[in-house]
Amino acid sequence: MGPRACAWAGFAVVLAYAAFAALQIMVLNPRAAAPGRSLAVIRDEVAAAGESLGHSFALIVLSVGVVLAVAGLIFAYAAPQLRRAPVTLYFLLLLVCGAPGYFFASFASGMALADTYGITGEDHSRWSVVLFAASGAALLAALVLGLVALSGRRRH
Repeated sequence: MGPRACAWAGFAVVLAYAAFAALQIMVLNPRAAAPGRSLAVIRDEVAAAGESLGHSFALIVLSVGVVLAVAGLIFAYAAPQLRRAPVTLYFLLLLVCGAPGYFFASFASGMALADTYGITGEDHSRWSVVLFAASGAALLAALVLGLVALSGRRRH
């Protein structure tokens, strides 16, 4: 797989990560935090409590990763001499940054749910584990890739 193919694969994974994070923030977590209620009822109850689920904020924060993924894709085409390892490392590091990005993006929604229902602001849907596991796996892969690249340079 060449650098451009790696960039497309990385872009697709970052896009999927952001889409799943949005689903977690806007659907899965509110439903788990207020079981038995529809999303419309949850939104109404949150608004009645003077709170906001902050979906626009969450989408803006999550879009940062997507924009950076597009930038990586463009760079992979603009720099034909670019090798596969740096492209792969770039997208892995974007995925690593997905965990703190998700936390930041979900904070307002979690606090609104906590204030409305008298619960904690933590994730109530355990699907966020998928996001944190993906970021952790990306960190491990980035470390391995970095070590392999360093050891290859030392041999030459």
